[in-house]
Amino acid sequence: MDIYKLRYLRLLLIVLIYGVVLASSLWLAYWLRFDFVIPPDQRQQIFRHLLFIVSFQLVALLVIGQFAGLLSYFSIPDLRLLFYGLAVPLCGLLGLWHFSFSEHLPPRSILLLDFILAFGGLSACRLTFRLIRERHRSVQGQLQKASIRVGIIGAGDAGAALIRELISKPGLGMQPVAIFDDDCNKWQSRVHTVPVVGPPETITAIQAKLRLDEIVIAMPSAPAKRIREIVSFLQQLKLRFKTVPSFDQLATGKVSVTQLRPVEIQDLLGREPIQLERRNIEQCLSDQVVMVTGAGGSIGSELCRQIVQFHPRRVLLVDQSEVQLFQIEQELIELGKGNIIHPIVADIVDCSRMEHIFKRFRPSVIFHAAAHKHVPMMECQPGEAIQNNTLGTVHLAQLAMEFEVERFVLISTDKAINPTSVMGATKRLAELFVQALHASNPEGTKFMAVRFGNVLGSSGSVVPIFKRQIAAGGPVKVTHPQMTRYFMTIPEAASLVLQSGALGVGGEIFVLDMGKPVKVADLAKQLIELSGYKPGEIEIQYVGLRPGEKLFEELQHEAENLAPTHHPKILRFTAAPMSLEDIQEHIRKLMDGLHSMDANHLKLLIKQAVPEYNPHLLTNGEIVASTRTVSMTIKSPGQEKRRPVSARFPMIASWNHPEHERKGENAPAESLTV
Repeated sequence: MDIYKLRYLRLLLIVLIYGVVLASSLWLAYWLRFDFVIPPDQRQQIFRHLLFIVSFQLVALLVIGQFAGLLSYFSIPDLRLLFYGLAVPLCGLLGLWHFSFSEHLPPRSILLLDFILAFGGLSACRLTFRLIRERHRSVQGQLQKASIRVGIIGAGDAGAALIRELISKPGLGMQPVAIFDDDCNKWQSRVHTVPVVGPPETITAIQAKLRLDEIVIAMPSAPAKRIREIVSFLQQLKLRFKTVPSFDQLATGKVSVTQLRPVEIQDLLGREPIQLERRNIEQCLSDQVVMVTGAGGSIGSELCRQIVQFHPRRVLLVDQSEVQLFQIEQELIELGKGNIIHPIVADIVDCSRMEHIFKRFRPSVIFHAAAHKHVPMMECQPGEAIQNNTLGTVHLAQLAMEFEVERFVLISTDKAINPTSVMGATKRLAELFVQALHASNPEGTKFMAVRFGNVLGSSGSVVPIFKRQIAAGGPVKVTHPQMTRYFMTIPEAASLVLQSGALGVGGEIFVLDMGKPVKVADLAKQLIELSGYKPGEIEIQYVGLRPGEKLFEELQHEAENLAPTHHPKILRFTAAPMSLEDIQEHIRKLMDGLHSMDANHLKLLIKQAVPEYNPHLLTNGEIVASTRTVSMTIKSPGQEKRRPVSARFPMIASWNHPEHERKGENAPAESLTV
C-alpha cells in the first residue's frame, strides 16, 4: 500500500479514536449534570452540541500536534500538550457563553465536566496504548533474557528513577524486589510498589528470603566512606553489585540511571561535590577566545568540555597528537559546540607555528596543559622534559605577554615541590619563570600556576596500570608498601583549575585541596577486591622506588606563604619571585647544552636553577641518587652548538650577550659545582 495512504488511514484512525472519547465524555457530562435523568429539551440539543464542541476540540488538538505523535508513546510533555489542547477550547466556549450565546451552548457545569472527563479519558486512552506496547516489548524481552532479582540500596531520587525504569522495561531483565535505605523514616514504605525494608545491613538477615541475585547501589551523592562500608559487607556476602552513574553524569543528562556500571575506585575515594563560583568563571571566559594546549590529554580535554559551557567566543584546541585531538573535537561536535571550537595540530616548542596561531586568533585566556609527565621516562631523557615542560612554557608565556593575553594559567604538579624527578624540576622551573615574568610587568598578562596531584583515570596513571595487571592475573606491582599519593578525579581537577584561573590576580601558585593522601598499596588491594578477587588471589609485588619517585608528595615549598582564597577547595601560595634576568640566564644555559650534554649535566644545570631539586644521576649506566659534589664546564653562549636550538626559540636566544655575538668571541668558561 502507498505510504501516503497508510498515513491517511492512520490519521483517520486517530481522529476516530479521539472523536469517540470526546463524544463519550460530553454525553457522560450531560448524564452527571442532570443526575442521569436528562430533561427532554436538553436531549434535543445534545447532538447539535456534540457536533460543534467535539469538532472544536479536535481542531485544537490537531493544531497543537496531538495527531502527529504515536499513540503508544505517552509521557509528561504529551500530557501537558493534551491539557493545553483541551483547555483552549474550554476557554473559548466559556467566553462565548459569557457573551450572550448561552442559548446555543450547554450549561457551564457541563462544559467543565466535559473538560475533566475528556482530559481523563484521552489520558487513559494514551496510557493504555503505552502499556500495551510496553507489555508486548517486555514479553519479547523476557523470551530473550531471564529476569534477575535485584535489591536497590538508596530510596532517593536515583533509586526511585531506577525502579521506575526497571518496572516499565522488564526487557532489561532486572526485577526490583526490595529497597534498602539508611533513612529510618522511609522504612516500611513503598517506592513504585517496591517495599523499603530497612538499612543496607539488613541484607545479611533477609538475603535467603528475598533470593537476591544482585545489588544496585543507587546513592550517587553518598559520601565515599559510606560507599566503602556498603561495598565491604557486600563483598563479604559474595553478592554481585553495581552502581548507577555519578551525580555529575546524571545531572548533565549524559547517561540514564539504568546505565549501570561496576563500582570504581573513584567511588571509594570520592569527595564531596565541588561547588563552583560559576559567575566568576563566566566573567573570565564568556565571549573570550580561550586556548587550551594539550587539549587532547586527560586534563586538557576535560578543560575543553567544561570551558564550552561558559559561552566563550572560540576555543582553540592545541595538541601535537592528531589522534587525541580528533577524539575531543568529535565529542564537542556531538555536544553541539562545533561552531565555537577550532582544533589546531601544533607543537608548543615550534616557535614560528605558535607565533602564527597567536597572530591569527589573538587568544585572551590560555590554559597551558601540554607537558611530558611520565616520571621514569623523563629521567633518562631530561632534554625532552626541559624542551617541552620548561622551554615550551617559556616561549608560550612570552608570546602571551607580547600579544597581551589577559590570563595565562600553567597546569603544574605537586611533584614540582622539592622535586626529585626531572619532570617535577622542569615544571618547577616553568613556575619560577612565569612568576618572574609577571613580576617584571605586573600590569600586563596575569600569570599563575595550579598544582595538583595524581588524577584518577588519566593517561599513564596508576589505576589503569593496576587494572591491566589484575586482568592479566597479576602480580600487581607497587613500588613501596608505605608510598602515598594524593588523588583527584579528572572533572574535579579541571573544575578547580578553571576556578583558580578566575580567582588569580597574577604571580600566585594555587594548590588544590586534594584531601588526605592514600596509600598506593591500599589502592591496589581495593582494586583487586572490586575486580571480584579475594585477598591473596592476586599477588601484590613490591618492586622498589623508581628513579625520581618519592615515598610521599608535599604541598608547599618552605619559602612559600599560604594566603586564603574565596573558594574552600583552593589554597593560594605566594613567594618572592626570582629576578627575570637570573631565571633567563639559567634557561639560556640549559638551551646551550640541551642536546649536546649528557643527562647528568642537564640535571645538574637544572639544580643550579632549582636548588631544592635532588637529582638522580647516572653512574655506569645506572641511576643513583646524587649525594656527591660534581664539577662541570658550561659552554659559552657564543659557541655555535646553541644555534640549532636557539633557532626554535628565537625570543630566548635574544637573551644571549650581544657583545659576544658581535665580536665572535667566546665568553670565559664557567665552573659549576653542585
